[in-house]
Amino acid sequence: MPLTIHVDDLTGDATRALVAAHLAGMLENTPAESVHALDADRLAADGVTVWSAWVDDELAGIGACKDIDHDRAELKSMRVVEAHLGQGVGRAILRHIMEDAKERGIRSLWLETGSTDDFLPARRLYASEGFEECPPFPPYAPDPLSTFMTREL
Repeated sequence: MPLTIHVDDLTGDATRALVAAHLAGMLENTPAESVHALDADRLAADGVTVWSAWVDDELAGIGACKDIDHDRAELKSMRVVEAHLGQGVGRAILRHIMEDAKERGIRSLWLETGSTDDFLPARRLYASEGFEECPPFPPYAPDPLSTFMTREL
């Protein structure tokens, strides 16, 4: 499976649809006050970079990185298209984001993900790439439906 990953400007229909599906999926399983996924407009804001992964001309997944300050950033909107689950797309996007962050001088990455069983595959992926659970970081507050993780780069 030849996978290409590039910065995405969120103008393409496939990418916008996946961002919308990601947000809808979060709202389907989690109360709104515990959903921290960003919509396409907020992902297109300054300080946020979105990448899309493609197999030939088919969108396979997305991931984003939001700058917190000059040396910290937060992973956002990691999502793999269902047809590509289990093929290493999420890991490839995560590694791509980590490498880009290192090149930009980011010293640590942070993330918030769900704490329920639905999010177990995501938590396992992050842990396998060196992320460790941590307390909430600003602007987050403690939430039993959230797991917070970080990793030094």
